[in-house]
Amino acid sequence: MKRRDILKNIGLGTAGVMVSGETIAQTKPKATPSKEIPEAENGRLRDEIIRDNKLKAEKFFTAHELATVTVLVDIIIPADAKSGSASQAGVPAFIEFIAKDMPYQQTPLRGGLMWLDNESKKQFSKKFVQLSASDRLKIVDLIAYPAKAKPEHSQGVSFFNLMRNLTATGFFSSEIGIKDLGYAGNTPNKWDGVPQEVLNQYNLSYTEWEKHLAK
Repeated sequence: MKRRDILKNIGLGTAGVMVSGETIAQTKPKATPSKEIPEAENGRLRDEIIRDNKLKAEKFFTAHELATVTVLVDIIIPADAKSGSASQAGVPAFIEFIAKDMPYQQTPLRGGLMWLDNESKKQFSKKFVQLSASDRLKIVDLIAYPAKAKPEHSQGVSFFNLMRNLTATGFFSSEIGIKDLGYAGNTPNKWDGVPQEVLNQYNLSYTEWEKHLAK
């Protein structure tokens, strides 16, 4: 129940309300019906559905951390003429879910975001999200190429590798990413018969080929 609804019910129900010397009885709020959870849905069992719903209701990233993640994933996969960006594909929410689904990822993710802000403040006296687009790329360039990175930037390199992998996984498993790949899946195609060049190769007409298949 929303906080506003709670306050409203308290106001209406405090020992009844006296109007013109008469007592109005407390009106009970209507109970919100709970949604029936199926035994199985979209390849997931009931226990998996309950667990996923629980994780989705939880929060891991702070608002600032999620804003930083959003900026960073769009640097990794920006929008172009072919498709939208990583954030438009829902990648920040995907990484949020992964952090809750795989708790061992939480320390590397949160620690990496702290490293990003600390390095940004060291070089530009601002947090990463507050930097200009060009200054953000200067920070990213320090950690995006492991072979060129300095030893003192090793934590940043590990973090960026993790973010790049998660961003690619989230993006290319999204609707936008699948369209970007051009993957059509198991779609039916139209059979127009044996190509004429194959029939010519074996000196067959299409009728003769059908007779051959019928044997």
